[in-house]
Amino acid sequence: MKRRILVAPLNWGLGHATRCIPIIHALITNNFEPIIASDGAALNLLKKEFPDLQHLELPSYNITYSKKGAYFKLKLLKNSPKMLTTLKAEKKAVKKIIEDYSISGIISDNRFGVSSKHIPSVFITHQLQVLSGNTTWFSSKMHQKIIKKFDECWVPDNIGEPNLSGKLGHIDIPKLKVKHIGPLSRLQKTQNSKMTYSAMVLLSGPEPQRTLLEEKLLKSFKTYKGSVLFVRGVIEGEPLSKTQDHITIYNYMTSQMLEEAINSSAFIISRSGYTTVMDLAQLGKKAFFIPTPGQFEQEYLAERLTKTGLVPSCKQSEFSIDKLKEIDNYKGLSDFDYEINYKKLFKLFKTE
Repeated sequence: MKRRILVAPLNWGLGHATRCIPIIHALITNNFEPIIASDGAALNLLKKEFPDLQHLELPSYNITYSKKGAYFKLKLLKNSPKMLTTLKAEKKAVKKIIEDYSISGIISDNRFGVSSKHIPSVFITHQLQVLSGNTTWFSSKMHQKIIKKFDECWVPDNIGEPNLSGKLGHIDIPKLKVKHIGPLSRLQKTQNSKMTYSAMVLLSGPEPQRTLLEEKLLKSFKTYKGSVLFVRGVIEGEPLSKTQDHITIYNYMTSQMLEEAINSSAFIISRSGYTTVMDLAQLGKKAFFIPTPGQFEQEYLAERLTKTGLVPSCKQSEFSIDKLKEIDNYKGLSDFDYEINYKKLFKLFKTE
């Protein structure tokens, strides 16, 4: 019987789920049987990507943002008792899943409660250091304490320069078994793609900030001269939603649809979430980033990529359609041409 590996991404935006897609494919290729566990939009997306696999629902953290970025940390603190309760429920659910499905290993993408002392457990994160303003030291130590409960920590980035995560994924932590496995992306670059769209908007992330940016961008692009593809990042109903003049709107896209769409778009407007950065680097795209207000990680990535002359960015409150003219002055993201050795990576799950 094939060894069953529980793959459990956090439902916080779609990035954690989408960067697990190449890992799930690799598990299948290497003769493992992935069991997918998550909740909400992340679980729905993976159901659409892998309809033939087993899907299990985990307790939901129901993570939301404040309407004002300045209150981001306060909102998280207020929600912390509820998150701790969910964490306990998650641990209980995982223990039962391991028993019921004879799980041989775990790959958790930022789900703190998905681990076991009895089988090999891996934690995926690009944040060895968790930026939180004047509480960065504390948030980083707390995160590292959680990571230590796992057998290995896989960082989806290059180990040296050049790299995408900067100081987020490159700090020396004693007693942590960290492996930099190279950037993860479900997408592939298509050579000589025809540019069907002048611009593509790619949205994701928790509410209400996803909706606030959607409304702002739809209004801004009404006056844009050129064809626009607008992907809302809402996993519901059918992918195609509607067309408004020069704007084609999708609720969401499967991996294949998204790959074709990004390859055939001149540039991308999106959040500066790390998975999005990895995808756009894989496809060698020009972009414009609008970090989620109050999310220090996205703000750092956007600022870093702007300073290095790769991708322009601005605050959500400052965006206007004229800012897109800055894209021509930046190099854009580029592929590291890094091939992950999954056979070597998965050896952990073949130990007794």
